[in-house]
Amino acid sequence: MKLTKVDELEEGNVLEQDIMTRDYQVLLGSGTVLKKDYIIKLKELGIKEVFIHDELKIPMKEIVILRNEMEQSFHDKLRDVMEKHTYLHNDKLQELCQTADAIITEILTEDHVLDKVYDIKERSADLYEHSISLCTLVTLVALKYSFTSDKVHDMGVACLLHDLGLRYLTIDYRNTDMADMPDLGFTEYKKHPVYAYTSLKNELWLSNDSKNMILMHHEFMDGSGYPLHATSIPLAIQIITICDMFDEMISGIGYRQVKVREAVEFLRTATNQLFPQKLVENFLNFIAIYPVGTMVKISTGEQAIVIKQNHAFPDRPIVRIIQDRSGKTVTEEIVRDLVIEQSIFVEQAI
Repeated sequence: MKLTKVDELEEGNVLEQDIMTRDYQVLLGSGTVLKKDYIIKLKELGIKEVFIHDELKIPMKEIVILRNEMEQSFHDKLRDVMEKHTYLHNDKLQELCQTADAIITEILTEDHVLDKVYDIKERSADLYEHSISLCTLVTLVALKYSFTSDKVHDMGVACLLHDLGLRYLTIDYRNTDMADMPDLGFTEYKKHPVYAYTSLKNELWLSNDSKNMILMHHEFMDGSGYPLHATSIPLAIQIITICDMFDEMISGIGYRQVKVREAVEFLRTATNQLFPQKLVENFLNFIAIYPVGTMVKISTGEQAIVIKQNHAFPDRPIVRIIQDRSGKTVTEEIVRDLVIEQSIFVEQAI
C-alpha cells in the first residue's frame, strides 16, 4: 500500500482503501481501478492523497473515434458558427462544410478504422457534442457501405446541421422522453426538422441530398417517424437516423437518458420495424456494449472492470477481476478475456 498524491495518479492505479465523504458515504471503493474521469473528479473535490496498491497497475485501453483534442476543436468551431446564426442568415454555416470534411479526414487517418470496437459513453445533452458525435458515427457506417466521398461529405454536413431547428425551440427537450412532453411541446418538438430544412432549402452551397437528410432524419421504415411519416427512406438517411437515435438516447436529447447497453438493446428490438436488420447489425458491430471502465458482474460470480474491447465481439470484452465470489477485494492481477474464455459472460453492469 502506498500513499500517493492525487496529482501523481495515473489511469490503471488501483485503490487500496475506500475514499469516503465526511458523512461516511463511499465515493470510490477499495479495488477500484482509476480512470481519467475519476482522477479529475478527485481533484475537483479537493482530495489531495489516496492509498493505492504499490505494485499493481492495470492498463486500460479505451478506443475512441476522435482524439479528445480534435473533438474539442471541432466542438468549439461548431459552437462558434451556430451561436452566431440567426434564422435565414446562413452565411457562416457554409464553414461547416469544411468542418465535416475535417472530421471525415481525421477518421480516415486512423489505421484499421473499421476493424475496431469503440468505447462510446453517455454524456450531457450538448447539441454541439451530439452533432460531432453523430458525424463520426455516420462516417463509420457510411464507410462500411462504401459510399462515394461526395455522398459521405453530404452526410457529414447534414449531421452537423441536422438539429439546427432545435435552436428555434423554447421547450426543454433535455433528458425528457418526447411522449412525456405536454401535447403542444411534443407537437412543437417534431417540427424541428422542418424548421432546419426551411432555413436551409435555398442555400446553393448545400446539396439537395443534404437538405433531404436534414428534413428526414427522424423518419422510420414503418412510417412512425416525422415529419413526413415516410416509409420509403434512402439508405443514407436511414444511417443518419439510427446513429441519431442512438446518440440522442445516450445523451438525453428528446429521450430520458439511458446507458449504452440500454440503447443497444432498444435498437435490437427495433430491428425490421424502425430499421432494416442489416443496418442494425452493421451499426452495432462497432459499439462496445460495456465501455472501458464499466464495472460488471460476470457469470463466475466475480466482479470485474472492463479494461479493453475485443474486435468483432462488442459484448465480450477483456476484464480485470476486482472482487472474488465472496466479495473480497482481489489485489493480484487476474485478467479474463471473454472471447478466449467462452463459457464466461457478463451477467450485468454494476
